Amino acid sequence: MVSLVPIARPPAPTAAPKPSKPLLRRATLSGTIRKAEDAELDSNFLSAPPSPSKRARVSFNPNVEEKVMEPYQVKGRSLESVRLEIRSSIEAHLKGDSEGYDVIKEVFSPHRGDDEDEDSEGDKRVDMKTYLLALTSYTSLLNKGCSGLVKAILACEWMGRDESFVKAYVHFLGSLTSAHGAYVGMVLGMLVGQFYGVRLSSGRLAGCPDLNRDQLSSRVHVALKYLLRLIPSASSTLSPILAAKFPYAEESKKLQITYIQNLLRLSEYAPELKSDILALITDRLVKIDVQMQVDLDDLDDDVAAAIVQAISFNPSQNQEVDGDDSDSDADSVTSDEGVNSDTKRVKELQGNVEKMDAILDLLFTIYSPHFEDPNSAEAASTFETLLGHFTNIILPTYRSRHTQFLLFHFAQTAEHLVDQFAGTCVQLAFQSGRPAVLKQSSAAYLASFVARGAHVQPHVVRTVFELIGSNLDHIRAENEVTCRGPDLKRYSTFYAMTQALLYIFCFRWRDLITSSDISEEDDPAAFVTQDLNWTPGIKETLSRTIYSKLNPLKICSPPIVAEFAKIARHLRFIYVYPLLESNKRVRLSQFSSGHGNGALRDTGNEGNSESWHQLDAYFPFDPYQLPVSRRWVENDYVQWKGVPGLHEEEGDEDESGEEEDEEEVDLDDDTATDADDDE
Repeated sequence: MVSLVPIARPPAPTAAPKPSKPLLRRATLSGTIRKAEDAELDSNFLSAPPSPSKRARVSFNPNVEEKVMEPYQVKGRSLESVRLEIRSSIEAHLKGDSEGYDVIKEVFSPHRGDDEDEDSEGDKRVDMKTYLLALTSYTSLLNKGCSGLVKAILACEWMGRDESFVKAYVHFLGSLTSAHGAYVGMVLGMLVGQFYGVRLSSGRLAGCPDLNRDQLSSRVHVALKYLLRLIPSASSTLSPILAAKFPYAEESKKLQITYIQNLLRLSEYAPELKSDILALITDRLVKIDVQMQVDLDDLDDDVAAAIVQAISFNPSQNQEVDGDDSDSDADSVTSDEGVNSDTKRVKELQGNVEKMDAILDLLFTIYSPHFEDPNSAEAASTFETLLGHFTNIILPTYRSRHTQFLLFHFAQTAEHLVDQFAGTCVQLAFQSGRPAVLKQSSAAYLASFVARGAHVQPHVVRTVFELIGSNLDHIRAENEVTCRGPDLKRYSTFYAMTQALLYIFCFRWRDLITSSDISEEDDPAAFVTQDLNWTPGIKETLSRTIYSKLNPLKICSPPIVAEFAKIARHLRFIYVYPLLESNKRVRLSQFSSGHGNGALRDTGNEGNSESWHQLDAYFPFDPYQLPVSRRWVENDYVQWKGVPGLHEEEGDEDESGEEEDEEEVDLDDDTATDADDDE
């Protein structure tokens, strides 16, 4: 754990070493599970059958009347006779005679057509259960030569049948996977395939009680829970299946949300998979996030803003109605061939924004209970998980736009979490051996978090400012003697951290003032004309940095430099316009040590332009625009606050080199639907 300063907090729970486990074990009812009654199954269902090696303790009740039970029969045949048929048919099939084997496969084929009467359907239902019970006794014979029969059984309609059939089916799956490990992936894949959303028609089978989607889904989870307890090693097989079956980014919002909800439900009774599941969701969410932002960047700002506004006016679209009888998950917005391509593209983009919004809102809801007490061990453990996702998934992804706000929000629930996130960013930015682009990205996250976080206290702002400044002094002292001029590839960390300081200064300069005779609230105009007392050392540090031979103001993003120059001059902090004027005569290409510098920038820039040798104005916590989920971060955000008297001064003065050829910058957050144009 990385922090800026030592802060006492409850220790994170340490996992006890796990003893080695056998391949198979008896199932237990320990742990957090959903009740079997949710799937209309009795609570004894999940108990494993008694071990054959142990003799059961028997006692007799003299008050119980004894009766001789009739052997189980179906259509005049005993279960034993069906077992004999199955055994002989499988043995014959393995020798090349598949007639009886094909008959058994036909028993599990889906019901086709409406030509069968109710009696014949009832007979078939009884046949399926009888053959399933008999097959459970001979799962050891179902090797890869019988995979066709296994596939037929897995494809049969089982979820909507009566309780006794579902029990028999799940016990068959357990017996099959225990006998043949090769079938574990196939069985788990069949069950995970239902995570996309079960069809309502599966609960409307003839002769069976009607079931809703929740009941059908519960039966899928009961089966998975049973198998994971019966075969502990199945968890390692299940994890890559969950990733492989995750819906593509182009799939509908309904399908994405349904799959994620099922993943989260799985994590409740399979805690060993929870970390992998949350990382998987974050990884796929970032991919959707980046693609959505690229598509928004391709549109006009007015069109992009209109899409977000349209979604905010129709929040009810984010709610799915379980009573919908449709089995289709496809959205209809792209099916009309008569719609022109531009309209179709806008509708598709609107669907992606809604999808991103719904998934993030769900994740905020899932994580939020863990931070009800931010000083608890549970909060510490959950935040460590989020930091892992940040370091391994979010940070390496350039142009992620909204996913990172999970960290932005939950880091601000307690001061020690603010310290921990900022400390992590500092460590990643200065850690030797890391790629330059990741160091630059870490600096951007640090600056954006400190500048925009409403719950980041002034002393944290000053600590971060001083920490970055001391590291800049160290880098400058090591390189200034041999420096030929500004070179982004050679000194990328130095420039990224300098830009971070400029950005923090623009937003949080008030927190860098130690005292003043006149408060800004009492007299804003007089406030900026007085001599302000700044935190000791920051003015000297910035002066050494800015006027060094590394010349960071030539490399840092021109909009950020321009805004800093205006505010710093107005506050009489530092005057840099002569340097900006002389920098106009500096050609970066003469100092560059190569084009392949891995700088953080939009790849659309031309390699021969000056902008290719400069940092991009990327700050990951630009204003949050998703209309539904933004409720989580509304109180976490520092809005841009103008400097008293700055605009009046700009209207009165026209100094040489100040207006000409300087790119205008607006740090306000009017639309901010992209990551480049807000700053």
